[in-house]
Amino acid sequence: MMGISIWQLLIILLIVVMLFGTKRLRGLGSDLGSAIAGFRKSVSEGESTAQVEPVKPELK
Repeated sequence: MMGISIWQLLIILLIVVMLFGTKRLRGLGSDLGSAIAGFRKSVSEGESTAQVEPVKPELK
């Protein structure tokens, strides 16, 4: 079984650009980038709030 060559990737990319147009692809890319940035921000905020000091048991 052979892998995908660079020429096959270029042909697929050319077909995608012809089907969707550069403006729509640019908008899709920026939407995807902002979604990833929002996800990373929420994950980092979740980690900072999850770092709570453990409760020490009371000695009687």
